[in-house]
Amino acid sequence: MQKRQLGSSGLEVSAIGLGCMGMTYGYGPPADKQAMIALIRSAVELGVTFFDTAESYGPFTNEELVGEALAPFRGRVVIATKFGFSFGATRGLNSRPEHIREVAEASLKRLKVDAIDLFYQHRVDPNVPIEDVAGAVKGLIQQGKVKHFGLSEAGATTIRRAHAVEPVTALQSEYSLWTRDPEAEVLPTLEELEIGFVPWSPLGAGFLTGKIDATTKFDASDFRARYPRFTPEARNANMALVDLLGDIAKRKKATPAQIAIAWLLTQKPWIVPIPGTTRRARVEENIGAAEIELTPDDLRQIDGAASKIRVQGARLPEDILRMSGR
Repeated sequence: MQKRQLGSSGLEVSAIGLGCMGMTYGYGPPADKQAMIALIRSAVELGVTFFDTAESYGPFTNEELVGEALAPFRGRVVIATKFGFSFGATRGLNSRPEHIREVAEASLKRLKVDAIDLFYQHRVDPNVPIEDVAGAVKGLIQQGKVKHFGLSEAGATTIRRAHAVEPVTALQSEYSLWTRDPEAEVLPTLEELEIGFVPWSPLGAGFLTGKIDATTKFDASDFRARYPRFTPEARNANMALVDLLGDIAKRKKATPAQIAIAWLLTQKPWIVPIPGTTRRARVEENIGAAEIELTPDDLRQIDGAASKIRVQGARLPEDILRMSGR
């Protein structure tokens, strides 16, 4: 597996990571725990060194899964997790410094580590100045409990303000051929400040694999059941993008998913996508994207055709979108 550095931080990870959320949360009922432990460990054997989780995935069960699965590989892998929410009687955004410190202590225990490799603010909290958030994480770094600071779904202004207090190692936001919002302001800001970028949902929550169409049924506990971009009408309209990937894939003797990930890898050398899955075959397929070479002509063809396709449906429901891009 090729390696990449997240910006100028010196944090080196596999060029493609593994998003673990769907193993316990978000895409229907949780998968079998022992099977997911085996899957995560097989990903390490295949060369993946970058694993993504969060306290909110469950809540808490995903961190516990990742901590148990990766316990034999301490020092060989990088685990990223996130803070920023309250659970229980009072639910919602919470990035108060004292809460960040509490979350860090709990995550350390669940992950079975002495220090959190990469600690993201999961969503920007409008009630807490980002300088206070960055300051809290800075304190945790000074104490040796956190190694690197990250942000998720933050806008360019927030990134700059946070970075001025504590260098931001990576930003995690949705980015793919059907969600290109970061290209306008966020990617130039990251390049200027030498911050890495970790695209979540690089396969459009599975849509860009070509395995989903207008007839696909989602479990009530699958978040896609309520996302505007996954209504049957939107899926039918958005198949044009899948068809484009399929055409390129046939020529490259690859799969649509591999072309979608390979396209992301060509955008910047400091981009590290984290596709998620619950199957080893998909892990193998996804990491195979790192071996696919897209030529300048390929990229021109993809971008030219994609520019003529208008993706239907908002990427997230309105209540979640309000927490993004501040």
